[in-house]
Amino acid sequence: MKTPLISVVLPIYNIESYLDRCMKAVLNQTYSNLEILMVDDGSPDNCPQICDRYAEQDSRVRALHKENGGLSDARNYGIARARGEYITCIDPDDYVDPDYVEYLYRLIDKYETRMSICQHVTEYDNGTVKDHGSSGDELMDIETCLRRMLYHNVIDTSAWAKLYHRSLFDTVCYPVGKIFEDIGTTYALMMQCDTGIAVGYESKYHYMYHMNSIVNSSFSPRKLDLLEMTDKMGHEVIKAYPSLRQAVLRRRVYARFSTLNQMLGTDDYKKEREKIIRFILHHKKRILKDPHAPRRDKIAIRLLSVSYGLYKAFWRTYQGAIFKKN
Repeated sequence: MKTPLISVVLPIYNIESYLDRCMKAVLNQTYSNLEILMVDDGSPDNCPQICDRYAEQDSRVRALHKENGGLSDARNYGIARARGEYITCIDPDDYVDPDYVEYLYRLIDKYETRMSICQHVTEYDNGTVKDHGSSGDELMDIETCLRRMLYHNVIDTSAWAKLYHRSLFDTVCYPVGKIFEDIGTTYALMMQCDTGIAVGYESKYHYMYHMNSIVNSSFSPRKLDLLEMTDKMGHEVIKAYPSLRQAVLRRRVYARFSTLNQMLGTDDYKKEREKIIRFILHHKKRILKDPHAPRRDKIAIRLLSVSYGLYKAFWRTYQGAIFKKN
């Protein structure tokens, strides 16, 4: 197996309590030909000093300091300065297995592709762990990969748990100022992989699920970014793969449900909520007839068809049971 230089990009902001764990995992990779770009995004805590310390201790580490511009801006900044032939992104409050990079690169080497994917483990704040992986690997064509991503079938939109040839970023960057930035990016990277995408089913990435994260916090207008990013993705996917029209609709409906669920705790934004509900109910027949749409989507549509109040009560009960379990 060849060992080209691989760049690990870590966008760092206000996560000093997690950073050492992440860096220990990255520095101890079985694949050693790495450069590690610690992108300090104007962090107000001790992260800048921690970055400098690691750069002094290990020649593979580069500490980059910039004014705060958000997650997308930090990722773009690191990718633009990466020297490696391949790039992987890791969120520094997460961590990875010792063979994370090697596993992803072996997939690319095996199938001669420009992108590979592995699975992840979700670790909740209360200590519960959920492993989403299994075994085996395969070469997947773009259309199949996109379809599975649109239906949340093993393939996800996250920027992490993937290895990219640097050329994929020649025409793609993360949307600055937006949350849910990976939804507006990952599909565009996949769509450039003419020889397919190498998918590994083993879990090598550990995603830390924080209840106080931006995504899980109370609703704000910024969270409407999810709809914008999803609709843009859907438009581009259908233009290239008309056969995925139904899968795109399912994902657009799911994005509305996700946003609606985050609005349950507030009586503000009524116009936005009504618009979301109209969209879901307008397309309900197509989702209910879709054999690939998850059962949870169909239950949610039936409840919402009766009344928003019934849906709201059910979702809060369901959500409480999930968080109690996890």
